Amino acid sequence: MEILNKILNKIKEYNRIIIHGHKRPDGDCYGAQFGLKDIIKSSFPNKEVYVVGETSDFVSFVGTPDIISDDLYEGSLSIVVDTATSERISDLRYTLGKEVIKIDHHIPIDQYGDLIWVDTNFPSCAQMIGFFYRTFKDELKLSSVGARAMYTGIVTDTGRFRYRGVSNLTHEIAGMLIDLGADIEEIDGNLSKETLDQFRFKGHLLNSVKFDEGFVYAIITKADIEKFNMTDEEAAANVNLLGGIEGYNFWFLAIEYDYEIRLRLRASGIEIDKLANMYNGGGHKMAAGAKLKSLDELDGFLASARKYLKEYK
Repeated sequence: MEILNKILNKIKEYNRIIIHGHKRPDGDCYGAQFGLKDIIKSSFPNKEVYVVGETSDFVSFVGTPDIISDDLYEGSLSIVVDTATSERISDLRYTLGKEVIKIDHHIPIDQYGDLIWVDTNFPSCAQMIGFFYRTFKDELKLSSVGARAMYTGIVTDTGRFRYRGVSNLTHEIAGMLIDLGADIEEIDGNLSKETLDQFRFKGHLLNSVKFDEGFVYAIITKADIEKFNMTDEEAAANVNLLGGIEGYNFWFLAIEYDYEIRLRLRASGIEIDKLANMYNGGGHKMAAGAKLKSLDELDGFLASARKYLKEYK
């Protein structure tokens, strides 16, 4: 692919590269960021490479973001991964870089960047980074640290290889990462580990599930998050606890943040990205996000969901 050659040439051109992800990063965001950093540092040891943005306790074993000053952006290359829209980019200083590269697998909405590689056929951005490495493996290097990061990203964004979009290529890339040192037992152990508070939170969440016309949902308030000592991301990661109930192929969490309500939407066999688009959101066809100004708007969203599912059938 021509775009991959252009990206590699830009990486070779710059001595300082700063890698951004999205707000409230998940495993795939971390996997893509730290995987790409490892590829660049392993292949070009003299380059300065930084990962910036918010931290994620859930996948903190993958790496820790760097804290850097504004002046480092001068003459640098900014690379943004796993982020469909510019408003979701964590640390808006990416614009201070001389050039910007966007690498993403979500449905394109906001085509920011000087070079853009967006491919919705990939189930995770970490797989895209793995594919990038494999394409140029004769001239690039990758350590076990980067392999672990990307494998973590693939595993988390595919629901451990269960979601639509997983392909033969997905397993090929995952197998390559295992060969390069990704320890699947270690990764699974880290991803499966939970505190007693997290365990109790799951019970609370399941007890609060509400059943509607063809879908199920639960509301997570700030008080819930504080009561169980959860981070926002840890709470949101439980969305698939609501999945798999016979007769209910659409489910979501409504999570209260300081100034808005975030909806985590998931479905099986139903494309819900267009519903998400109606509420300042987007994403994949069956895994998307949306926003409400407050819980007062939830009834309106529920009405839209009922109408959407009725017309979808």
